Amino acid sequence: MPIIVNLDVMLARRKMRSKELAERVGITEQNVSLLKSGKVKGVRFDTLEKICEALSCQPGDLLEYRAPDAMVEPAYHPDRTARPAEPTEAGPPRAIKRDQIEL
Repeated sequence: MPIIVNLDVMLARRKMRSKELAERVGITEQNVSLLKSGKVKGVRFDTLEKICEALSCQPGDLLEYRAPDAMVEPAYHPDRTARPAEPTEAGPPRAIKRDQIEL
């Protein structure tokens, strides 16, 4: 699914448990779990607003779009570190000496 829910990341950053978030927002722990796993088809704006208020964040901190093509990296986000490059079958790049270059 191209929409990724990063609720678990925000909960960890805020050092908050799902139970506490559920109580603050007024939803069940099961619904928080479903949101964290991304197994929901939608979320009401008022629920999203309450979650953002409880976590002191923006909706974009919780939701991320990733293109269906697995080779496309997600957009840069200042709070996240870059992922290490995936190894290729050819192995790591080799240094090329100047006398090996054909012009």
